[in-house]
Order: sequence, then structure tokens, then C-alpha cells
Amino acid sequence: MTERSKKISSFIRHASLLALGAVLLVSGCSAPSQEADSGEQPHQEAASRLTSVSEAGKLKVCTTGDYRPFTYLDPQSGQWSGIDIDMAKNLAQSLNVEPEFIQTTWKDLMPDFTSKCDIAVGGVSISLERSQQAYYSEATLDEGKTPITLCENVDKYDTIKEINQPGVRSITPIGGTNEKFADANYPDGEIIRFDDNNKIFDEIIAGRADVMTTDASETRWVAHEHPELCAVHPDKPFNFSQKAYLLPLGDDEFQEYVNQWLNMAKHDGTLEAAEKPWFG
Repeated sequence: MTERSKKISSFIRHASLLALGAVLLVSGCSAPSQEADSGEQPHQEAASRLTSVSEAGKLKVCTTGDYRPFTYLDPQSGQWSGIDIDMAKNLAQSLNVEPEFIQTTWKDLMPDFTSKCDIAVGGVSISLERSQQAYYSEATLDEGKTPITLCENVDKYDTIKEINQPGVRSITPIGGTNEKFADANYPDGEIIRFDDNNKIFDEIIAGRADVMTTDASETRWVAHEHPELCAVHPDKPFNFSQKAYLLPLGDDEFQEYVNQWLNMAKHDGTLEAAEKPWFG
């Protein structure tokens, strides 16, 4: 072999080794992932409640049962009633499933909802705090906080300043936005925390409390039920708030369905029919 031939042969061997190294390097970069080597399947997102509710054949509904006209559980008969109870039944019907009502309290509403239920209803106010843990449906009602008291005392308790006075007894249920409002606005008054929202207005009638600040919709219903009590200014509440239904955080598909259903219910008479027995 000539000297020139030896040089060519050496160059070819060197080039081949470089090419082989490049192939090995590329192969190493595109090697199967550890997930594939271990036999693990890629992470799959949980199915929407729109699917899981249908598969289960039931819609699990968290509600307190103590906030008429929206939700009420009769302690004697065990029957549920209320505007949002009827609406939840209609939503379940639209999904071809049965509603299952799970009683909770205002204090435990969020943990119970996130661990047990597909939706929460019953006069639930929209708040930024709750929005960190759940989605909301579109608003079902616009309103705000307003006082209710004995009709003879309406002029005495028609401003926050008048209620926020030493000796004025403001009663409020434990948990929820009513208690938060009382704590924030009546630091100089006396706040009575009461654990039975079904009997709370009896305390005002009996003279054991002076006034309660709650949602305008509730004051209208209570004034209708108890002639001794008057809603102070339900058309001009102290603040602005909205009610809606709690939905699972991140479940866009279920939220979209509920909003479409709710929009139809507002326009086809479903919501109006649910409200009529309570508001007339």
C-alpha cells in the first residue's frame, strides 16, 4: 500500500468513528423517558363533573337547609324546600340524574363542598375568599345587606352608624357573610352570634335582640312571614352583593354547562316558578 493510500484509509477510519459517535449521541438524547421505561402512563386529567355525574347517576348538592327562601330542611318531615332546592332538582333533571342533598353549615360549607359535592346552593354569596377555592356560576341574584327589626324600630336602625352603638344588639348566624359584615361594621355594638338560623328572627320578636343585618331577599321573605318584623330598606342595601352556585374549581366544562342551563332557566320561566311561592 502506498503512502497516499495509507493516509486515505486512515482518514476514512477516523471519519467513521466520528459518525458513529454522532449517532450514539443523538440516540442518547432521544432515548425513551424514564416514565416510559418504568411502564408508567402519562398523567391524565380528572374527568369533568359533567361526565362523572352522568356516570354516577346522581348530582351531589351541598346546602345548609337553614336559609329560607333559598334552602330549608324541615326537621319533622325531612323534606327539602326552597328556591335553590327546586333549581338544583331542575339541573339534575336536565342531566338525567337524581339530586342528592347533603346538609352542611355555613362554617363548613367550603370544606364540605370541595370534598363531598358537585355543586353548592342555597343563597350562597359570591366572595373573593370563596373564589380562591371554587368556581361560581353566573349570578342568580343581585342584592346587598340590609337590616330587619321590629316595625316600630325601623327609624332607629336604618344606618350603620345607628346600629354600631353601645347597647344595640345585632344578632347574626355563625359563619357566612352576615357575621363578617357585623364584625366589620358594628365593632362598638353588641354582636350576638346565634347557631340556629331557622329561629334567629324569633330572638328579635322576643326582645332578646334588636336588629339583624342580612341579605335583602331574606328580609323580604321574613317580613312576609312575620308581620311584627319589617325590612328596613331592601331596595337600597348597605352594600352590593350577588348570589350564585358554587362549582368545582378548574372544571370549565361543567361551569359552562351550568351557566347555559341557568341562562335558559332565567328566560323560560323555570327560575320565576321557583321564586313565586316565596316572593309572591
